[in-house]
Amino acid sequence: MIKIGNYQTLYIVKKTDFGVYLSEHYPAEKEEERVLLPIRQVPEHAELGDKIKVFLYRDSADRLISTTAKPKILLDELSVLKVNDVTKIGAFLDWGLEKDLFLPFKEQTCRVMPGEEYLVALYLDKSSRLAATMNVYKYMKLAGDYEKDDIVSGVIYDIKKELGAFVAVDCQYAAMIPAQEIYQELRVGQKIEARVTSVREDGKLNLSIRQKAYEQMDKDAELILKKIEELGGMLSYNDKAAPELIEKDFHMSKSAFKRGVGRLYKQRKIEIGEKSIKIV
Repeated sequence: MIKIGNYQTLYIVKKTDFGVYLSEHYPAEKEEERVLLPIRQVPEHAELGDKIKVFLYRDSADRLISTTAKPKILLDELSVLKVNDVTKIGAFLDWGLEKDLFLPFKEQTCRVMPGEEYLVALYLDKSSRLAATMNVYKYMKLAGDYEKDDIVSGVIYDIKKELGAFVAVDCQYAAMIPAQEIYQELRVGQKIEARVTSVREDGKLNLSIRQKAYEQMDKDAELILKKIEELGGMLSYNDKAAPELIEKDFHMSKSAFKRGVGRLYKQRKIEIGEKSIKIV
């Protein structure tokens, strides 16, 4: 059976001036489905009965066609693809073939922008056409051999303010950065490095984009000191300020802020007043 969206090795069963026709058997049965391989992609000296590995999809005229080019994604798989164009009917993605891959509006979880990259899955729509979707959760795998404190790479594919940021680790494993771990602006499509804080019983990963507290402390202290310098050497509140104010100015939790301030105080780089912090 000819399978769209995947690689298949087929026989050359007919040669023409514009390409060769491929089929599963040689010679092909009369009613057997055949697919064209355009002449520019036919290997030199190819003959009837030769086998060729091709990828099957539909061209701009919606005809089944084959190619020896390598797409960046296969059916039911995940990949990060760049947006080439956004139109009134949806977006078109670069997937390594001449005809861009269609991403319908109804399959977008956020507004996509030309030139940006997003995690998508390849699926067959109701008309048996290949298309992309950003609703990728069902295509995710459970964590493999990841353990607590492993450093992993991933891409953010969805953000729910009350829950957190959903991440595909290595573009395939389900993970999440809980809302309480987020102290900076994140966006869908952003590539990140994170630390595994736990492997849940269901096999999914919880992540943090912050290091362990004792490792993060020096970075936070540097950030705090730089911010105070930008403000002329004095901050108009101390480490007892409201968490919301600290998060707004420093994008960190109050506890992280207190640890950073404590580190600077021990290093004698700041003085802590009743309503201020001042560089020494």
